[in-house]
Amino acid sequence: MFKWNLSGRSPGAAIGAILIRQMTDAARDSTSPSARGINAALRSCRHPVAYSDDVGAGPVSADLLGEPLVLWRDTAGVAHAFSDLCVHRGTALSLGAVEGDELVCPYHGWRYGTSGACTAIPQLEDPTRVPKKAKAQSFACEERYGIVWVALEEPRWPLPEVPELDGWKTVSCGPYSWKCDSSRQVENFTDFGHFPFVHPGLLGDPNRPVVPPHEVRIEGHVLHYEIVRPEAPNTDDFPVFANEEAERPERRSRYELHLPYTIVLRLGWGGAEGMVYFFASQPLREDECVGYLRIARNYNLEQPDEVLREFEDVIFDQDKRIVESQRPERVPFDLAEELHMKFDAVAVAYRRAMRAEGLAS
Repeated sequence: MFKWNLSGRSPGAAIGAILIRQMTDAARDSTSPSARGINAALRSCRHPVAYSDDVGAGPVSADLLGEPLVLWRDTAGVAHAFSDLCVHRGTALSLGAVEGDELVCPYHGWRYGTSGACTAIPQLEDPTRVPKKAKAQSFACEERYGIVWVALEEPRWPLPEVPELDGWKTVSCGPYSWKCDSSRQVENFTDFGHFPFVHPGLLGDPNRPVVPPHEVRIEGHVLHYEIVRPEAPNTDDFPVFANEEAERPERRSRYELHLPYTIVLRLGWGGAEGMVYFFASQPLREDECVGYLRIARNYNLEQPDEVLREFEDVIFDQDKRIVESQRPERVPFDLAEELHMKFDAVAVAYRRAMRAEGLAS
């Protein structure tokens, strides 16, 4: 376990020294190559690929780490994920149909069962005499929190436990497609310094831009950190937060960042009201991703879901414009490549943890 304290006491001074040393190293080594996410390691992580509601009776195409996928449900409603490729002539299976517990290729009618094995080849006199190599590649597929998750190899870690998503009122927002790597989308979600400038009057107060002290604790593949920071009052258009009584509201935020691209954020304002943000990014390719957001809350239960959805659409659109301008499109995990300040402790810890877990180099 690693613990970074940024409260100004001696551990904070130590991390400040580390950051200064990194800045000096950056000046000395300006040609250090960008470190990248390692697809081989990312393949063994669970990633979101669709909202559950978007996978119905027919096959649905999806992409993950450059791998075309087809998602479909059997008669029991269980979701499956295959490579979107018929072994016969390379046709996209997502153009086909689901018949019972089989996925049918649109080109020659080859049928694939839930394991991925081909069950019938109509062109044969005996359609069931199927070669052993006639199969579609299947991947680990799981549904949880209204999202379909896929790992392209044996998954390393379980999904986070978020009981509020099962007990509180929940809303799905997005999905949000951005022209950047998932690492940029996730790091933006957890960046404290941008709220007053990118989201003035909605998430931050431009007159109170200072990032309060906070610490980052790393346990395995999960980063934990908490912060109490200034917040803007609710607007008439978007009364979504439980801070109506405060003239200078503060938000109490507890984060869990589950590597590589999933965040659980619990919000509070000092009372019984609470809100949980569950965000996960789908890495399509090195310069394209999709964000999925599920929100749970125990107040404003009569408020139409569309109010919260419209609010998040505004927030994500403001962020998208900024993040898509960042270069390189993926986070440079080599700390020498960007300038880091003390209030960037989460970004620094994220980059270190990704490298420590072999998810970036």
